[in-house]
Amino acid sequence: MTFVVIQEHPVTDAGSGLYGVTTGPDGALWFTLAHSGQVGRVVPGEAPTTYPVDPAGQPTIIVPGPDGALWFTESRAHRVGRITTDGETTRFRVPGRDGGPYGIAPGPDAALWFTMNQANAIGRIDTDGTVTVHPLPTEAAAPVGITAGPDAAVWFVEIAAGQIGRITPDGTIDEFALPDRAGRPHAITTSGSGDLWFTEWAGNRVGSITTDGTIAVHDLPTPRSEPHGITVGPDDALWAALENGTLARIWSTDGRPPAVTGG
Repeated sequence: MTFVVIQEHPVTDAGSGLYGVTTGPDGALWFTLAHSGQVGRVVPGEAPTTYPVDPAGQPTIIVPGPDGALWFTESRAHRVGRITTDGETTRFRVPGRDGGPYGIAPGPDAALWFTMNQANAIGRIDTDGTVTVHPLPTEAAAPVGITAGPDAAVWFVEIAAGQIGRITPDGTIDEFALPDRAGRPHAITTSGSGDLWFTEWAGNRVGSITTDGTIAVHDLPTPRSEPHGITVGPDDALWAALENGTLARIWSTDGRPPAVTGG
């Protein structure tokens, strides 16, 4: 029988607001510290390095872009930011005064896709800064995490609606309800198994969904650890950023990334 294994690795204190996590083009894990306004880098087993962004900006989700840099959102500053692997940053404002950009992901069309939490929409930004906005069908869904899926679509989570969403490059949107609509899904990533994994902030769980909508969930070992970002790491395991200051490594006992096998 295959079991899911979850191990926790501290990288910062709980007050810094460990939030998003991704694997960079340099093979390291990159993460955001929402409360202290920083972006961090760590190779598992080594000491982390942090780069200042904006203490008031609240950096949230971070992903590798199509241009060899990493891109992140600043939800309070209403900006999308870019950081090179040597720490140089550039920032772009999104349309409107209260867009509240959260999740961001490289899409299947050589652009960046991001969620607009307060505007209840999904946005697309070219690397030259051109933005397109797609409103969501569910009112007040409050989208947060987003990722490029294994099916040429972009997948995202709706924290207030308790749903997983899917959008195609032409703007067609589908939504899938979670078993626990109050679980507050927060981040999502595509695994090496061809399914997608997400975090449930209020449910203290990680979960998975196939491209046809089959969902399974797994409890985290530490109560109230408040999971946020999730990514496939440089070691092919899944890594989740917990607000208690640790990165959780998620693996299966058969030596492969976990797939959907039941809750």
